[in-house]
Amino acid sequence: MGGSEARRTSGFPAELTSFVGRREESADVRRLLSEGRLLTLTGPGGVGKTRLAAQVARRVARTYPDGVWLVPLAALGDESLVPHAVNDALGVHNETGRPPLDVLVEHLQARRLLLVLDNCEHVLRGCAVLTAAVLAATEGVRVLATSRHRLGLPGEQLYEVPPLPAPEAADLAGSTDAAERYPALRLFADRAAAVVPGFTVGAANQQAVARLCRRLDGLPLAIELAAVRVRALGVDQLVERLDDRYRLLTGGSPASAPRHRTLRSAVDWSHELCTPREQLVWAWLSVFVGGFDLAAAEAVCAGEGLDAAHVLDAVAGLVDKSVLVREERGGQVRYRLLVSLRDYGLEKLADLGEVTATRRRHRDHFARLAAEYEQRWFGPDQVALAERLRIDQDNFRAALDFCLGTPGEVQHGLRLASALWFHWVTSGRWGEGRHWMDRALHGGARPDALLTRAMWAGALMSLVHSRCDAVLTGADPPHGVPPADAELPVPTPPPVPAGAYGPGGRSSASTVGFVVLTRVELACTLVSRGRAREAIPLCTEAVALCEAHREQWARAWALRTLGLAYWSAGEYERAAEQARACLRLPYTGQQRQSLARTLDLLAAAEALCGRGERAGVLRGAVDRIWSEIGGNPVEGRRVGRVGRARVAERHARRLLGDEAYERAYRRGGALSGGEVLAYALGKSARGGAGSGAVVDVGPLTRREVEVAALVARGLTNRQIAEALVIAQRTAEGHVERILVKLGFSKRSQVAAWYASRTG
Repeated sequence: MGGSEARRTSGFPAELTSFVGRREESADVRRLLSEGRLLTLTGPGGVGKTRLAAQVARRVARTYPDGVWLVPLAALGDESLVPHAVNDALGVHNETGRPPLDVLVEHLQARRLLLVLDNCEHVLRGCAVLTAAVLAATEGVRVLATSRHRLGLPGEQLYEVPPLPAPEAADLAGSTDAAERYPALRLFADRAAAVVPGFTVGAANQQAVARLCRRLDGLPLAIELAAVRVRALGVDQLVERLDDRYRLLTGGSPASAPRHRTLRSAVDWSHELCTPREQLVWAWLSVFVGGFDLAAAEAVCAGEGLDAAHVLDAVAGLVDKSVLVREERGGQVRYRLLVSLRDYGLEKLADLGEVTATRRRHRDHFARLAAEYEQRWFGPDQVALAERLRIDQDNFRAALDFCLGTPGEVQHGLRLASALWFHWVTSGRWGEGRHWMDRALHGGARPDALLTRAMWAGALMSLVHSRCDAVLTGADPPHGVPPADAELPVPTPPPVPAGAYGPGGRSSASTVGFVVLTRVELACTLVSRGRAREAIPLCTEAVALCEAHREQWARAWALRTLGLAYWSAGEYERAAEQARACLRLPYTGQQRQSLARTLDLLAAAEALCGRGERAGVLRGAVDRIWSEIGGNPVEGRRVGRVGRARVAERHARRLLGDEAYERAYRRGGALSGGEVLAYALGKSARGGAGSGAVVDVGPLTRREVEVAALVARGLTNRQIAEALVIAQRTAEGHVERILVKLGFSKRSQVAAWYASRTG
């Protein structure tokens, strides 16, 4: 992961507003980071801890060869999910059945990176346990945390983020450039100009703005909330109204810190300026975590006298008042509440006595989505559905947490967790899936058809990620499983429904999907029992059904299982053919664990076909990929275990000799994701003269050629980023530069250009 491409920040959202001031603070934080391995930025809500951490992270990114990684934790409600969230952010897929923290620590041991844990305060113990384990087991990892409370670990450095300085009246005497010299004034001017074009802070209003900023204690969030009011009020009126509010507020609890009272005052004021309908919608929307779209807002808020049009008006009003942040993700408009404003909304929701009822509506909406996505999963919409699930993952987690933590709701949690089986399996999050399934199954679920279905989903997760790989590696069966030569009755697979291969079959896609999965499951069992020939027709039928429905994930699994069946039957060329067919599917290139499994099979097949150098290159690439995503899920891959993959490796070594094999192995380990894929499909590594090499790259760099190859395969910018292990914004930049250099305006033109230069 080293090199210039790895010197990046990952997971940091695009800055929608300018970053104002904080030069000294940024320098202090960078210095403290250089002196210790754990630094926590503390301070009240709204003081700017997250923005400062993000700014520092971008400034120091080049110091860390393996990157700077943001882990947003505000959406988590379960401390045990902290390791899962960090693994997700780093792209580490835990498919080994081991505790996620163990997998994370192993992944980080040889790396030099900065981990930014944002908003730790509500999962403080989980963050402390994870941080302690990571720092104890590594030397090159540093942690920058933001929290309202310290983690409480030995060696932890604390930096309290101060408010933005605002000048006293005497400081402004004769001044005409106060906004340039004082960050609080500059922030107000910047945010006010965003809603009133042409607004400036000058001699006529700088005293009033300074007084306002002092009254707000220099808290950035409070200043931003006040600045949007200049559309309706002058600065003097703003100060007057805020003075009235502050006098009322200071009569409150003496235990409340002044800055907390100041922020509360600003948020209270924003709340009072909302219409009653907007106030109600604000409270209801606080049950969302990680953002939401308009349809979700309508599902939770419509009813109770509000129709969809009323909800839209309220959402628009909350955006105008800077209560909601409007964002675009994946071409869709989404909204979110800042943490402090969400906390405030939850307080108001509790005051209304509607927390449970609103969370049920939230749960019901996402349960409907899960059921709909499950019905549509076996078909051509998989990529789009996977992206929607990824975007709303925090809301699905919140819905599950509500169900499994609320008396009387466990059956709903079981239904939701099992409906999401395809998400857990296909996204490589099966460890988290088992976490939710186990909580539901041990939470007192009633024995009914739903329980049976949930147990099937759990069994499928285990099967997909272990048994077929064990065939290749020669790993021993789990305790209690009969040996491979034992007689074992194999059930007959369910019949293929009428019309399943035709256009009309798509109406029963979920049924066809079940038929396909049972065939591949049965084929895996047959291969593992040494009955590979019986598995071949099952896989062939499954592949045909997938092709008829334009499905990719099960097709990749079926092709890989078919390849394993051929390999086990001694037909190594046919095994290699199936592996390459699997690699041509966009899904395989997008999911690194699927890519690693398929390359693993291909490497073994190439060795037994007598192509030792290709086997060595592919084996080196495979081992590097496994090391980056959390390790091979089969323990038989470990050094010292002699499985079938190791037999293939020994065969390749005999063909080449140890020295030549090691060279090939090292070469494979140095290839990027795009280069590995091209090489596996018969093209030369590093742009050599092999079949399929790009012979004329024109003005493009080697990295841009890799990106062009993935564009030609139809991958989106996000999928390209995952394949090459780069940030999505980096991938977007590569695509833009390719279009400019080649004089094109469409991705299809890039695909045609690449095809014309590929043999």
